[in-house]
This record gives sequence, structure tokens and C-alpha cells, in this order.
Amino acid sequence: MNSPTSAAEPAWPDDAVEVGRITGAWGVKGWFKVQPFASDPQALFSSKRWFLKAADEPRPLRPGTTPLPPLLKIAEAKEHGDGVVARAHDIADRSAAEALRGARIFVGRSSFPTAGSDEYYWVDLIGLAVLNREEQALGTVVGLIDTGAHSVLRVMPEGGKSEADERLIPFVAQYIDDVDLQARRIRVDWGLDF
Repeated sequence: MNSPTSAAEPAWPDDAVEVGRITGAWGVKGWFKVQPFASDPQALFSSKRWFLKAADEPRPLRPGTTPLPPLLKIAEAKEHGDGVVARAHDIADRSAAEALRGARIFVGRSSFPTAGSDEYYWVDLIGLAVLNREEQALGTVVGLIDTGAHSVLRVMPEGGKSEADERLIPFVAQYIDDVDLQARRIRVDWGLDF
């Protein structure tokens, strides 16, 4: 496995978003498996340059292995079962693909496909203020939960410190009146006592 070091390589994107993790090799020709962090992995498919960081708990390098490359140039990527399989230039065999196991994949937010009307990327919702119809501040979106049927906003009120303080608001039309990304706010039909 060659580690790209060319001065022509792009720098780490300022808008990098973690979109998945490499889970291991797939086959013998350098393909590898990816667990995407979204049910629709289009962010992975939209970029041919995946930036890598080691897992939070890096394993020691075995003798004869090379360090994790900072960038993969993707030759092919496709859905396979509930994940994605991909092939990158410079990853020629199973051993090189296996060496990527655990790597965190990042792509620039600017390379994501444009979201449709009334569609939002989770990364764009995190940090937005949440107000109800009475203009009462409910808190800030700190994350989302995918329940399968729909997503749920995790809203932390000001001064909140733990998950016990969070409000969980279903991200469905029944409760979400408006999302204004430019104003950095979400208006909801939700009371302070919920």
C-alpha cells in the first residue's frame, strides 16, 4: 500500500464530516467493506476522495505494515447488503485492504449531493436552536436518533448536562413547523413541559 504524499493532494477539508468506518477486507483484490453512518450512503458515493483518520483506539502496527494513508482515491463504491464495498487506487490486495480496518472516513460537506426539498443532512441540523410556537427556547439540537420509522431530534436545554435533561422531538411534519438553516433554528409544535 502506498501512502499518498504528493504536493498535489488536497488538504484536509475545512468542512470534513465523518460519514462511515471501514470494517474490513472484502474479497482478495483490494476491496473493503464500509459501514456508512447514514441509511442513504450518497455522501460516500458523491466523493472520489475519502480522507481517513485512525480509529479512536488505534491498534499497534504489525511488523511490515504501513501506516494508514491520509487519503484514499476511490475507484469504485457500491451498495452491498446493509453496507458499502469500495475499491481504491493503491489498495491492491486483501492485506492492504485489511490494514484499513477501523479507519474513520471523512468527506467534505461541500461534496455532498444537494438535499431535496424538506430534506436535511443530520450534520446540518446539529447546533440549531429549537423554538416552539410560543417563541420559547427549548434548547439546541445536539444529535439525532434513527428509529427506523423516522428520526428524532435530541434537544439539550440551556444549562442541561446529561441525557436525562434532553428533550426528544420526533422529526416529522406533525411536530416540525419549519427548519431555517440560514437562521440556524427549527420551529416546533412542542411545549416546555413535554
